[in-house]
Amino acid sequence: MKTRFLTLILVLAITPPFVFPQEAQGPMTRDQVMDLVKFGMSSADLVGRIKKLSIDFEPADDYLQGLRNAGAQDAVIQALKEARPKPLTRDQIGKLVAGGVPSERAAALVRQRGIDFPADDDYLKTLRLAGGDDSVISAVREASARVPAELVVETSPLAEVFLDGNSQGRASDQGFLSLKVKSGVHELKVTLAGKKDFRQSVTLLSGQASRISAGLVDEAGSIRLRTQLGASVTLDGIRVSMGVRGDLILSELAAGPHELRISAPGKTDYRQSVTVTAGQELTVEALLRNAPPAPGEARENPKDGLKYVWIPPGTFVMGCSPGDGECSSSEQPPHTVTITRGFWEGQTEVTVGAYKRFAAATGRQMPPEPVLGARPLNPAWGNESLPVDNVQWDEAQAYCTWAGGRLLTDAEWEYAARAGNTSARYGEIDAIAWYADDSGRQHVDSVRLSTADPANYNVRLNENGNNLHEVGQKLPNAFGLFDTLGNVWEWTNDWYDEKYYQRSPSQDPPGPESGTQRVLRSASWYNGAAFMRASFHAAGGLVGRSVLVGFRCGGDVFAP
Repeated sequence: MKTRFLTLILVLAITPPFVFPQEAQGPMTRDQVMDLVKFGMSSADLVGRIKKLSIDFEPADDYLQGLRNAGAQDAVIQALKEARPKPLTRDQIGKLVAGGVPSERAAALVRQRGIDFPADDDYLKTLRLAGGDDSVISAVREASARVPAELVVETSPLAEVFLDGNSQGRASDQGFLSLKVKSGVHELKVTLAGKKDFRQSVTLLSGQASRISAGLVDEAGSIRLRTQLGASVTLDGIRVSMGVRGDLILSELAAGPHELRISAPGKTDYRQSVTVTAGQELTVEALLRNAPPAPGEARENPKDGLKYVWIPPGTFVMGCSPGDGECSSSEQPPHTVTITRGFWEGQTEVTVGAYKRFAAATGRQMPPEPVLGARPLNPAWGNESLPVDNVQWDEAQAYCTWAGGRLLTDAEWEYAARAGNTSARYGEIDAIAWYADDSGRQHVDSVRLSTADPANYNVRLNENGNNLHEVGQKLPNAFGLFDTLGNVWEWTNDWYDEKYYQRSPSQDPPGPESGTQRVLRSASWYNGAAFMRASFHAAGGLVGRSVLVGFRCGGDVFAP
């Protein structure tokens, strides 16, 4: 027992303490890693050495299992999995040669791991002076040819970069992507939704950095236009097509707004600002509507055989005309009115002949024959060119509906009667109106007759043969309307309210909502000059008849 104890003491006394192998100059071999595990190097130290030096082998599963059996911890196993042979640097190769690593081993490491720099002739000369033999020099020269080139692509943020058909990832938010690429000729492509692809062939040299600016422009968009055959198309002020046949494709358009105009004979131009989206086709359905007639253009209505003229929309001052000292309170105040929609209006007052058509078509009776005192004004309705009179409001409205129109509003009537003229009359009174002074055999002074002997006013006019006159005999206004002053009073659609102008809307005034009388316009052959004014209107009762009252129609008489 004593002898064994002494032997153990002697063994301990003569066994030197274990010293770990010094850190290798190059990457660690598989044997070096195994030895350090077996010798008990701490996991932290061993992981640090692996990360610093890397390894020169691929750690297969059976090798890793052997390390576990020898006592390697998970951290070591993980470090080996993450470690890969890294290209050798200038300094590492210098240390291999100067550190006495056998040339065969140094050359093998260079071939196995490659290098991370281009080795020029000056470097190879320096390496040979340091002790590198032909095998090392040859290995470095071969590895230098395999050193990747650096390619920096500058492009749109998040654009995807392809090299030789393979995705290399996306550019950063700042629009950059740096790649390590094998030297040689490569096909670069950069893509981004809504942009045209960038394509370029690039030649990269080993170990050198190249920078490519791959600017992406918006992908072109297009417009598919569907419109009337034969239409002309203008885009951004440039005519692009004449005589469209079917769908028209406008291609290669820059993304953004464009001004489109389409025109065709007899149609209102189609104008629209359209926005083209990059890489997309925009379909535009451009329906061309019939162009409105020219102001004053006349068309015959096949229903009643009368001509109607086109009154365009516009703005005017309604009510008492400037300088007119004969205005009543119902004509005040003058106020601006806008008529927003054009309309048709009878060129003349409705004639006896036209009303006969209406009566025959609807089964209605003609109004009672007009008589002034005992004198017939149109015996047996024989003169069909005279304006029909003795017509009640509801009969006038029924006629206009049958003819395809309506009675005009008070505002529409005055707007059309003025035809842009701001005076009380659009011309010299005797030239434009049949009124008491000029509607008989002799020209009379109706003012003197009505003031000197008012009780016999009718007698004097009867004796003078004053009467209605055939329509269209006086001068028309600027819209081509006849007899807007005189001949017969004309029904309108509005209820009468003396104070309506004080609250009338400025746009398309419809007239009062209710009332007991309707507005009459124009005045008649029986009235004096004071009545022959564009702003003058009166109240017409709905019961009874008057030989002085007729009408004319308007509205949407003709289909668009």
